[in-house]
Amino acid sequence: MHVPLLDLTAQYAKIKEAVLAQVNEVLDPQRCIGGPKVEGLEKEIASMSDCAFAAGMSSGTDALLNSLMSLEIGDGDEVITTPFTFFATVGSIWRVGAKPVFVDIDPKTYNIDPSLIEAAVTAKTKAIMPVHLYGQMADMDPIMAVAEAHGLAVIEDAAQSITSTYKGRKAGSIGTCGCFSFFPSKNLGGIGDGGMIVTNDEKLHHRLMIMRNHGMEPKYYHKYVGGNFRLDPINAAALLAKLPHLNDWSGARRQNAAYYNDKFKDSAVQTPYISPDCETIYNQYVIRVPRRDEVVAHLQANNIGCDIYYPVPMHLQECFVSLGHKKGDFPESEKAAGAVMALPVYPELTDEMKDFVAETILSFLG
Repeated sequence: MHVPLLDLTAQYAKIKEAVLAQVNEVLDPQRCIGGPKVEGLEKEIASMSDCAFAAGMSSGTDALLNSLMSLEIGDGDEVITTPFTFFATVGSIWRVGAKPVFVDIDPKTYNIDPSLIEAAVTAKTKAIMPVHLYGQMADMDPIMAVAEAHGLAVIEDAAQSITSTYKGRKAGSIGTCGCFSFFPSKNLGGIGDGGMIVTNDEKLHHRLMIMRNHGMEPKYYHKYVGGNFRLDPINAAALLAKLPHLNDWSGARRQNAAYYNDKFKDSAVQTPYISPDCETIYNQYVIRVPRRDEVVAHLQANNIGCDIYYPVPMHLQECFVSLGHKKGDFPESEKAAGAVMALPVYPELTDEMKDFVAETILSFLG
């Protein structure tokens, strides 16, 4: 049996006609920059995120970058974040000239440990960038308390957590702004790179919209140096076709996760811990296992897709060597990097496929 980590062809087969119909509404009138599809998607994402405003972006990475730029964070500033994340989180901070200041993770949720943030704040700190990893939101109340005490912005890296909740509040709605990714592998994945920023701050939203179009307002007049961060309307059209299915897809992922949890009960496999304050969307189903690399190799040898999110924490990446970090600086992040792995959890999995995945792991671990 072959079980891929993700099977987008199975998803597309069910919605192909709806996607093509939406895309043709861009192609037929040739509204290929901006237009009603981008505006429609912005309205829908803002509403489903319990936010007043949304701004489509060219990628989740550019959403983070534009947020930092629009908040005027740059040279000499510091942004507190986690070292256990995808590169875009830290790369965006670096690209605006600010210094990423790392805080270790909670070993249960893999999200930033709020109890460590206060000690990392300095006179140069301008923002906190928590990451809602694997589809589960970070513990936002204590994060917001620190931010409010020190007058800091909070940029939620919600790339993996669209519609996730924390104490009933939606991802992206708690901080100064929230950034989503529509990379094809996400729960709401596009047909290319894409992203979105949501916020309840009208002034910030206006700046974000200007900055995504070269800092231009009106046409050919530039008060700011922005970038080309515009969301492609063809991608927005495809996302509009997918949007009605998002809650069902995320629900199916939760059901698949529960199926795995039952299979791995009382075994050497550590299943995901989900805080009672949170509802996750399981962008990834991540387990922790002994002899992780051997387990990965065994699954691959049996035609089962899996991946490691993420094998090298950001403080140990070669490009950030000038920050002066070394092994042991953030032990929980380093332990997680050596033990976690993701299993297939996409909605179209059958029980037979999940059984095959689970039994292949359990038989190998004995």
